[in-house]
Order: sequence, then C-alpha cells, then structure tokens
Amino acid sequence: MSPVTLEIAANSLASALAAQEGGADRVELCENLGEGGCTPSYGTLAMARERLRIPLYVLIRPRAGDFRFDALERDTMLRDIELCVRLGCDGVVIGALDGNGDVDVALCRDLVDAARPLGVTFHRAIDVARDPQAALEAAIALGCERVLTSGAHPTAMEGADVIASLVQRAAGRMGVMAGAGVTPENVRDLVQRTGVREVHASAKTLVESTLALPRRLPGLEAQRWQTGAAAVRALRQALES
Repeated sequence: MSPVTLEIAANSLASALAAQEGGADRVELCENLGEGGCTPSYGTLAMARERLRIPLYVLIRPRAGDFRFDALERDTMLRDIELCVRLGCDGVVIGALDGNGDVDVALCRDLVDAARPLGVTFHRAIDVARDPQAALEAAIALGCERVLTSGAHPTAMEGADVIASLVQRAAGRMGVMAGAGVTPENVRDLVQRTGVREVHASAKTLVESTLALPRRLPGLEAQRWQTGAAAVRALRQALES
C-alpha cells in the first residue's frame, strides 16, 4: 500500500519551514488559521516559494466566515490565483457555496480555470454544504484533485464514517484528505477507519513572546500559534510506525 501523504496547514513562513523540517509531504499555506484560514500575504507567498522544496498549495479565501462570495471577493480570489500561478506555486485550495448551500459551480469553475496548470484542492466548504455527497460529485466534475474534509463534523475522528463514505463514493476519481483535529495519537486510527491516503494537520504549538509588555489586551495577545517541526515529525512517525 502506498504511504499516506501528510499535508501541513502552515499559518506563516516559519510554520511552512517547520513543516518541511519535520517531514511533511506538502504545505497548505494560509494565515488566520484560528478562523479557518485566509489567503496569505504576497511576501509570505514569495518567500515560501523560494525556500520550500516540498509542494506548496495556497489557500484562496479572502475572508473568514461563510463560503458564499460576492463579485468583489470573486475578483480578489482570481487575482490571488493569478499571483500563485506567476510565483510557480504547485496548487491552490478553493471552495465556494451558493445561497442554498450547494457548490457554486460557476464561481468554482472560474477559479479552477484561472489556476491552470496548478493542482486544485476543494476545501472544507464541503463540510458545511447542504449535501456533502453531492458536493463531492461537483468537485469531481470541476476537475479538483482532492477534497479536504472532516466528514461534516468538528473533527475528522468524529466524522470518520462520513469520510469513509466519501472515499467509497470517490472510488479513485479524486482524493479524499481527512483533516481537523488530527494528532499523532489518532492519525493511524483515522486512516484505518476511513481509508484515506492523505491527512491534513496544523501540528501547531503555542509560542511564548519574548517581548515585555506592560499589559495584555484582547486581540493583542503576545502568544501565537506556530507549526512545530517536532509536532510534524511525531505525525510522520505515527504514520510510518
């Protein structure tokens, strides 16, 4: 059986480099991971492309919140994809829903077409879609390589049965990648229960600030989350043990 691909959701350049150091197979670069992730800055993208030796996918999401996007947001996403193509990224991560909670096929087709020849992952918009099975079929028809899903549950372990059903429905037509709450302690069980050959995790650790602050204010906390190479290495070892 082929090895399981480990993708790390990296919320900064430092996180992306830690993912590579720890043995990740691929990075999904983003920012604002605490709210599900948004598109990273140009500087972060450019430097990640220069320094990463492993495949680099970029989250294309202009804001936190729902996945129904207006015309301005559509144009923003197209510009961000244009940048990813120009910088030589390996792929993008997209997803959009219409007012009924179904895949916004017209918008997603524009995004997929703009990304050529890059690879495309359909992200966790599938988990809040009206019908995840129908959303999977739409993503396949759009030509996406894979979907990232927690099985429409808060964590992939909770949604393992749904993920397994998506793997069976995809039947090799596209990849199904399990993500959300994936840890070294549960990743092997998750793979066995679902049949996925790709997993997605942030492997984040809390980094303490060295800045002496006279006060701590909401939204201006000194601590930050960052991917840790050791945490990535633990996931890698769990998958290979």
